[in-house]
Amino acid sequence: MKRKEILGRLIGELTNFMLESNPLRLVVSLHQEEDGAHVSFFDDRPRSESELEQIRKSLNPKAPRPELAQYYGMMAGHDMTWGARLKLIGWQIKQASVSNSDSGLQIDLWLGSDAFKPDNFTLDKKS
Repeated sequence: MKRKEILGRLIGELTNFMLESNPLRLVVSLHQEEDGAHVSFFDDRPRSESELEQIRKSLNPKAPRPELAQYYGMMAGHDMTWGARLKLIGWQIKQASVSNSDSGLQIDLWLGSDAFKPDNFTLDKKS
């Protein structure tokens, strides 16, 4: 699967997930490099700590399977529960962080080769 297709599917799936909470504002930020990408999603609907933890667990599976990313990427669809769909995303990425920002939910996804350094492509957080 081409990089554009992977990014398009991931952005589409996460956007659809966030739209389920009916936000008034939804922002997607993409930063690409040759060996990786950082995608950030923001909405205006804060989540409870239990919801955040559930999303974190789904997006950061204990046994990542990057060799199956293309296969899993093609499986995502609307007949699956959101938890299962988020796990499919989790198997395709290097890392995800999930938190409440000042205004609502923030999800950061990092994709890339082993040479990709996610710390170089992180939005600055307020101190």
